[in-house]
Amino acid sequence: MPRAKGGPSSRHRRRKVLRAAKGYRGIQRVRYHATLEAVMKAGRHAYADRRRKKREFRGLWIQRINAASRLHGMPYNKFIYGLQKAGVGVDRKMLADLAANDPHTFSELVSIAKTNL
Repeated sequence: MPRAKGGPSSRHRRRKVLRAAKGYRGIQRVRYHATLEAVMKAGRHAYADRRRKKREFRGLWIQRINAASRLHGMPYNKFIYGLQKAGVGVDRKMLADLAANDPHTFSELVSIAKTNL
């Protein structure tokens, strides 16, 4: 009896990996073994960077809030503490957006934080 080597399922699996490497340069998009390693490494980086992106955006929001609150004479930590004491439930993403796009509302939030310190 002849040896069965997988046939269509192996071909489909390899084709899926080669399609995932579309746009890669050099041998990484031609030879299956090199392609498989490149695709797996890209997947690891993508997984880690989805988590790193959240950290980096939070840092960016904090920098924007700090810059805007210092324009009103209040450092970031006191501003956040004042908002917490006032019970204002606005997250850093929204505060950064207000600081950039609606300075009048942000100045009102700074005055609320100042009164609650």
